[in-house]
Order: sequence, then C-alpha cells, then structure tokens
Amino acid sequence: MISGRARLALAAWAATLMAACALLPLVDPPLWILQAAFVLAVQSGVGAAARRVPLARALTVAAQALVTLLLLTLLFAREHALAGLIPGPDAFRHFAELLERGGDDVSRYAIPAPLSDGIRLMLIGGVLVIGLLVDTLAVTFRSAAPAGLPLLALYSVAAGLSDDGLAWLWFLLAAAGYLMLLLAEGRDRLSQWGRVFAGAARGPGGEPAGAAAPVRTGRRIGAVALGIALVVPLGLPAMNGGLLDPSGTGVGSGTGSGGTISAVNPLVSLRDSLNVEEDRQVMSVRSETANVSDLYLRIVSLDDFDGTTWKPSKRSITTVPEGAFPTPTGLGPDVRRTEVDTTISTADWYGQDWLPMPYPPSGVSVGGEWRYEPVGMTLVGDHGQNTRGLTYEVRSLDVQPTPEQLADAPEPPPALEREYTELPDSLPAVVSRTAREVTAGADNAYDQAVALQEYFTLNGGFEYDTEVDVGSGSQAIARFLRDRQGFCVHFSFAMASMARSLGIPARVAVGFAPGTPQLDGTITVGLRDAHAWPELYFEGVGWTRFEPTPSRGSVPPYTVPEAADSTLPDPSLPSRAAPSEPSAAPSESESCSAERRKLGACGSESPQAAPLTGDDGPKWSALLVWTLAGLAVLVLPLTPMLWRMRTRAVRLGAHGRSEADAAPHVLALWDELSDTAWDHGIPPDESLTPRKAAARIVRLGHLDQAAAASVHRVADAVEQVLYAPRPRPTAGLTDDVRRVIDSLRSAAGRGTRLRALFAPRSTARVVWAVSDRWSGIRERVLAMRPTGRKPSRQQG
Repeated sequence: MISGRARLALAAWAATLMAACALLPLVDPPLWILQAAFVLAVQSGVGAAARRVPLARALTVAAQALVTLLLLTLLFAREHALAGLIPGPDAFRHFAELLERGGDDVSRYAIPAPLSDGIRLMLIGGVLVIGLLVDTLAVTFRSAAPAGLPLLALYSVAAGLSDDGLAWLWFLLAAAGYLMLLLAEGRDRLSQWGRVFAGAARGPGGEPAGAAAPVRTGRRIGAVALGIALVVPLGLPAMNGGLLDPSGTGVGSGTGSGGTISAVNPLVSLRDSLNVEEDRQVMSVRSETANVSDLYLRIVSLDDFDGTTWKPSKRSITTVPEGAFPTPTGLGPDVRRTEVDTTISTADWYGQDWLPMPYPPSGVSVGGEWRYEPVGMTLVGDHGQNTRGLTYEVRSLDVQPTPEQLADAPEPPPALEREYTELPDSLPAVVSRTAREVTAGADNAYDQAVALQEYFTLNGGFEYDTEVDVGSGSQAIARFLRDRQGFCVHFSFAMASMARSLGIPARVAVGFAPGTPQLDGTITVGLRDAHAWPELYFEGVGWTRFEPTPSRGSVPPYTVPEAADSTLPDPSLPSRAAPSEPSAAPSESESCSAERRKLGACGSESPQAAPLTGDDGPKWSALLVWTLAGLAVLVLPLTPMLWRMRTRAVRLGAHGRSEADAAPHVLALWDELSDTAWDHGIPPDESLTPRKAAARIVRLGHLDQAAAASVHRVADAVEQVLYAPRPRPTAGLTDDVRRVIDSLRSAAGRGTRLRALFAPRSTARVVWAVSDRWSGIRERVLAMRPTGRKPSRQQG
C-alpha cells in the first residue's frame, strides 16, 4: 500500500505539472511538457528515495538539485559534458548561451513562439525549479500550504502572457492540483492521528472512524472553494484587449440574424503593436491596385466621441449582402472610381473579430459566420468567428476624387452632420481655437481639412513618437497639441476633433497602413503597420481618408498641391519612395536594412513569418524573459529584475515637456544612465560633478564616439538643471540614454550582461531607501516614548 509521504510526493508532482499546463499556449509545439513531466518525475523519485533512507532535509534537497542538474545537462549540454552527463565549465557556458538565446527569442517572437532550445531550457528549467520548491515545502518539510506560492507564480506568469480563450481551463487545472496537494497532506496528517490514538474507534475497513468524516469534509470544502473561484470571476468585469489584439477578444460579436455590436478602446493594443521589438507578420496581401501606397486595410471606424476617447457606436448588424454591396454613403456618380480585387491571408495566430478590408468594399468572399454592419461597411464575426488562418477575397472601390470635387462639395445631410460633428462640452477650448487659427483664410471645408493635415505633417512642429503615453481624460488632446509628440492615435483623434469643431463630419478609422511589397508580388502587413487615421465626409464623395501622421502611411493625392514650383516638401514622398523604406520603418525588420531589401537580399524575417504557418511573430513581454530566466538560474529573486524593469520604463517613458516637469525628467534620465552604468560594473561616485562622472562612464565603459557624445549631452543638461537660473531645454535626451544603454551592453562581456539582467547592482538603492525609511520610523517611535521614569511598584 502506498505510504502517506509517497502519496504526498505524487500529489506535489501532479500539482506542479497541472500548473505548468498554463504555459502550453505560449509555445508551439507543446511537446516540451512531456520532457518536463519525465524529468520532474525523476526529481520527485530521488526525493522520495532520499527521504526513505533517510537523509537529512538539506541533503535531500541537494540530491534532488544535483540529479536535476545532471538531467538538464543530459538534455541540453551532453556534447559539452563529461560522459555526456557530468557538467563542467563548457556545459555551464553552454547553459548561459542557451539562456541568452532564449531571452532573445522571447523578445523576438509572439505567442505561440517556436520551440527553440533556449526557450525549451527556460520552460523545462523553470518548471523543475518550481517542482523542487513545491516538493521541498510540501513533502520534505510537510507544509503544503506555502507550496501554493511557487505554484501561483508559475500560473501567474503564464496567465499574464496568454490569452487563448482557455484561461478558465488552466486555472481549473492549477487550482485542482493545489487542492489535491492540500487534501493529500490532510489525509497524511489524519492517518498519523489515527495511529497515535490507537484506542479510537475504527470503521469496518480498519480506518479510524473519526478520520473519514474530516477527509470527506475537506473534500467538500475544496470542491466548494474551487466552484466559487470558477464562478465568481464570470460576474466580474473582464479586461479585454483592443481592436488589434490578436486574441480576438477586443470586440463583442453579434449573434443570430440581427443584434448589435460594440467595441472597446483600441488605444493601448495599437500602441503595443507599434512598439514590438520585431515586426510580426499579420497578413499577406495580393492586390490588383496600381497604387500600393494607398492600400489601407480598415478594421472598424470610431465615430462616438465622449471627450475622453473615440470608440465605435453601438450598431445594428444584418446578414452579409449577396453579390455587390450597396453604394457607399455620399458617393456620387461623377467621382472617378475603379474596382480592385484583393486577396488577403491572415496568420494563424491573428484572431481578430473584425475583417480587415480596403474601404469601401463592394463585395466579399469569405468562409465562416460573418455579419454585416452597414453604416461602417464592415464585417464582424458571429458565434466566435474570427480571422485566424483565413484567406478571403475583397472587391473594393478605389475612389479618386479631384480637389475641385472636394472643394465644391455641397452641405452634408443635416442628420449626418449632427451625428458626426457632435462634440462633448468637456472638450478643451484650445482644440477649437487651434482649429480656427490653423484654418484661417480657408475658403471651404476641403481647404480647412488640407490645412489641418499640413499643420500636423508639415508646419506644426509635431514629432512621431510611439513611446508617448496614450493618455486619458478630456485634456489628452490638449496635452498633445501642447507637447506636439505622439503617434497615429494622437494625430487622428486630434484632427477628427478639430474637424468636427469646424463643422466637418469626421470619424477615425483603425486598421493597418500599407505594408511592404515583396519580390513575389505580395504585400506583407506587420504589427508595426497598425494604424489609425481620420475620415472626413464630403457630400458627393463620401467618407474620405486623410493622413495627418508624419512619416506613416501615404498622404492622399487629392490633398497634395499640384504646383510644380512649390518649395514645400511633398508629404507623400516617404510613402512613394522604394516600397521597403517607409520613414518610420513600420514593417522593416531590425536585422534587414532598407538597402538590402532593395537588392532582394532579405527573405522572410524568420521561418515563422509565413502567414499560414502560425509560427511567426515578435511579441512576447519581457516579463517572461526575466521571470522564467530567473527561475532557471535556481530561483534568484524576481524582485530586483522587476523593480529594475519598472524603474527604467518610468524614467524613459513619456514625460511632459513643460518647464515644471523638464527638470525632473532630465534628472530621472541621468539616474537611469548612472544606474545602467552601475549595473555594468561602473559604480557611481557621488563626489564627482556630472561632467566628470560622464567622462568616467565613457572611459570605463569603453563607449563609442556616438554614445560618448550622448553621455556628455545628458550631463550638460543635468548641469543646466542644477546650476542655470533658467535651464535650457534639450531635445532627444531619451534617445541619448537609450544609445548609451545599447553601447554599454554591446561593450560588456556575456557574464556582465547576464549579471546586469538577472542581478542588477543598482537595486541596492532599494535597500538604502528601506534602511533610511526604517531609521526614520525608529526615530519617530523613540521620540514618541515618554521621557519620565515609570513609578516602581510597591512590594506587598
């Protein structure tokens, strides 16, 4: 008969494996779980054998750790080990290389990532470390309750990164495993009670009668707790992604033959798509259009503005029209148009509820259950239908109005004008005031729209920056007009709001800007092509695209002056240059330059980049790098890594550019530069001036000329803040600090880079801060104590 401790060891193995199942959606194929289960079973068996000898607890844990290391060596570094099993210096160097490669792969690929050796080591090693902790706490030290903490850490990492629609299943498995572990421990303890109290009454099977009831009660309590944990979250608000979220949960889908649709704010996910470290292919497009730079793929239009953000209105949906779609609203017969056929293939991982299409569509051939929203002329999935691995054909109209037709457009219908020029009372007055100033002298709505577009792209001094916070509240647009830094969301929202303030019907479209043409005639659309742009309504032409975002997409030809002697730069030139060289490089891989693309020297960015394989992608959060890598190096605390990550993000993130916050921004950048140098082995010297500290960092960090100049620019800005009566603002300091960080990393050895990543020295500042705070608390407590002596008690 199996003993109580052996049963507990089996429960610990199962609980760890069940929690590890939450990692399955992160990697394709998920075969690593079989290797992890086998090695974890060997690790648990070694622990059971050591406890049966018995060995001391510390020796038991050491034996398990040693066997785990040997098994990992056999799996990942046998060519570098003695007899293929005993690790030496070469094996440990190979482990370090694999971990570094795994970290690179994690930052390059999105879910599901390919199962490279580095990622496999991080996954299996992390599960084994968690398993060793669980076995040590629950079995060796007989304390199953604290073992829930490492299990929770393992589940939380996976749940925070995955969004595959099966989160409830992974939670059910992890929770069931933990409850099973608790019940196994309780049963073992109760059985010991029965042996101690030998005189207790026994049931028919010889089991202590008093033990059966507590065991049954424990099972019932566990079942009820698990049920509550599963049911209660269903009634809580869910945190869904945006319209560009690949999980497909960003938009509510319609049901039945009628119904309505609604959508959530796409801002955050759009910004995340633009900030991925490597562009991940979303779609492969083949089109008949002769003007590739105008091939925008529209997902949905945002027409409801509440003063805080733009979002889609709640609309009725119907069945998809058979044959040709109705003529777009407002499009007259005199406007030139051509019909274009476009074939789109989406990646297996991209599960969008809305169907990306060129606008306006005149017909769609697509499989699955889709519904039609006639106002926006969009298709939305029904009964869970999405775009994963879909290939479909779209017939669309390439509408080519002339500037004269737009300038002579009559007044729009009153109902449409009321709906699409509505502005909330909370909108700051600076929005309409700026719109009037920019369009002063314009004769008609078309001239006003062109003036707004040129204000953002040419003469307003705006900068394209995807690191800027999206912002919220009624002052978000006012801050953007003041700071003049943002990305497509800011530009499109601001222009649409300003157009409405001038009486021009406006809305915002969300989708993808034109992608990158390939040698085989297809067009690759990546995550960095995610885009938002305003659409303005002109009677006789309909909803018309404008492009206020500098260096993104293409400026429509009907908004570009035709004068040949104009000295103004043509804003359409960035998009009409070589197709592989858009200014913001939305679809260009960091590993392939524009010149190489011109020569055809670049193939697909990776074998995973084909849209129908499902193995392409960039987007994994750095959280998985730091969390699983930390677990793989024998449970180094995650706190230093997470603290350093958060601190760097705050210091390098979006800051206002007003005089009030310019000084804190400069000092924060200097702190980040100094801490990064400290992490790479250059400790700070508080006795030095910023200028001398900069020279020291340049000398000890072996920085190149560009990075050295960046260090001195930041130091000069710090001295301005510290000593100048009115500090002179300096632009581009954030880019300078990033350049220095990259240079320090490239100049450092592998060991230094790993140390800076997993155990940054600058986290000592946390210890100092805690120590200072504790000292302050002690002083306050001592100051509160009475100074007089207590009267002595009289002896009776």
